Amino acid sequence: MAQLREFKKQQTRQTIARAATALFLERGFERTTIADVAAAAGVSKMTVTNYFARKEDLFFDQHEEVITGPARAVAARPVGASALDAVRRDCLEAVERHDPLLGWTDPGFTRLVGDSAVLRARLREMYDHQEQALSVVLAEAVGDEPGAFEPRHAAAQLGTVLRLLFDEAQRGVRRGATEEELFALLDRNARAAFTRLEPSLGGYAVRTAG
Repeated sequence: MAQLREFKKQQTRQTIARAATALFLERGFERTTIADVAAAAGVSKMTVTNYFARKEDLFFDQHEEVITGPARAVAARPVGASALDAVRRDCLEAVERHDPLLGWTDPGFTRLVGDSAVLRARLREMYDHQEQALSVVLAEAVGDEPGAFEPRHAAAQLGTVLRLLFDEAQRGVRRGATEEELFALLDRNARAAFTRLEPSLGGYAVRTAG
């Protein structure tokens, strides 16, 4: 029963997110209301806000994956791997599978973000939260106190690469790059950027046996 309830919850969430995306693309983010989304999804306004507390999160409906992904990659790194190894591998695997979350590479998405100061602010907030989540995992990995400078510095360096890759994806979409061109560019830039971090982070937070 618990699995069925969770399945139904995920179905409802996806229905709401799909309805919201269609309306945002049709009308724009600012001109679409929560009531509009609820009507299109066939649910109440309260149901929408139960799943998405903010209208921005209807647009960035996979924001939790963006925020927690790098931290989870570091937490799951194998013995002998550093934090840099983990984030680099996670990122390059996302590039290889053309994961849209790496840069939300749909032209409609790019246009809507460009048109909305609210969405741009939420995007910056998401990457700030991503960096914070990463710093917490790094502090635990090296035995530092939460909020200590070194894990925050390491998280900032890794997070900056991810932010810049997102920006590069958006620039590519605006230039009209094809999907293949876009992800080839992201692959080159990601490899180069992470390699430049080797001197400072190559031996940081390396997982040891036990």
